[in-house]
Amino acid sequence: MLALVVDDSRAMRRIVSAIVGPLGFTPVEADNGASALAELERLTAEGTVPALACIDWNMPVMDGLQLVQAVRSDPRWRGVTLMMVTTESEHSQIVRALAAGAHEYLIKPFTADALADKLRYLGLVPAEVGA
Repeated sequence: MLALVVDDSRAMRRIVSAIVGPLGFTPVEADNGASALAELERLTAEGTVPALACIDWNMPVMDGLQLVQAVRSDPRWRGVTLMMVTTESEHSQIVRALAAGAHEYLIKPFTADALADKLRYLGLVPAEVGA
């Protein structure tokens, strides 16, 4: 399974990738929403679509909310589970992201266990993996 990890911080992309890798995902990284859409187009052209996208909110070029909206507007990517992984912690922001089509929301800083628990909740990781 592929996981698209979208964050303008290389360190954060590496942290998220290092967590999801042992949970069964092959991470593919993008540094903003526009490059994430380009990756989705490339992967789709190759015949594969990520099962998961972990998306930061605040990024240059195209932010995470715009990315969620773009992914949700394209029927080719309806099966991609979208999880915001962000410092945006206000209730109104969480509501906006979920209303736009994000499935789950994880606030930074987070632990590896918190991310794994979210993926288990979403049914993307079996309960016995990484427990």
